[in-house]
Amino acid sequence: MSRRIGWPVTLNEGPVGLRPLRLRDAGPLRAARVRNAEWLRPWEPTHPEMPLSSSSIAPYIAMIQAVRREARQGIAMPWTVTYEGAFAGQLTVGAIVWGSARSAQVGYWIDSAYAGRGITPTAVAMAVDYCFFTVGLHRIEANIRPENQASRRVAEKLGFREEGVRKRQLHIDGAWRDHIGYALTVEDLPEGLLARWRRAHSEGRDLPPGGTSASGGTPGSSGSQPGWS
Repeated sequence: MSRRIGWPVTLNEGPVGLRPLRLRDAGPLRAARVRNAEWLRPWEPTHPEMPLSSSSIAPYIAMIQAVRREARQGIAMPWTVTYEGAFAGQLTVGAIVWGSARSAQVGYWIDSAYAGRGITPTAVAMAVDYCFFTVGLHRIEANIRPENQASRRVAEKLGFREEGVRKRQLHIDGAWRDHIGYALTVEDLPEGLLARWRRAHSEGRDLPPGGTSASGGTPGSSGSQPGWS
């Protein structure tokens, strides 16, 4: 199944990269999450198997093993976000549903040391293009707490369409929290999201929500398939 969806794959756009999450990322992942515990706590689902501040590496190894199993089953694509080759965060396309839905959800976080450089929208754009034009998905959703202005700005910059509030969707930071649902479908992006984002970013503007796009550009981004390591 993982071979059928073209996984694993590494994608790059300038200094921003997406590469498959691997066991050797457990150390950098632990260090980043401990360092960013206060930055992430208001937005992270309550997730006992991968605490924000555990000094033990075991929960991170277990989490990586779990998402790699999901990747082999064709229901997730867990990436490490890199900037100039350094670990900068995570992006996972998960909850992949095949059949007549062909949908998925995207989730992401970035180390606060790398915030504000356009890394996250570039990484999301690469992932969305890969999901639509290589994997063959039809719909990508992002569900974000209303108070999480930084993550909402990522979705809005990329033209994700706001589709309403999901009441008490996830347990986060001690309570069941509402989320705003955002989405894109492949029909929204005939030229690809990365090409649209490059152009809008260079012009200092956001993309219109799920809107029409100008002609030009080629869907997708550069990639290689190195296998698990």
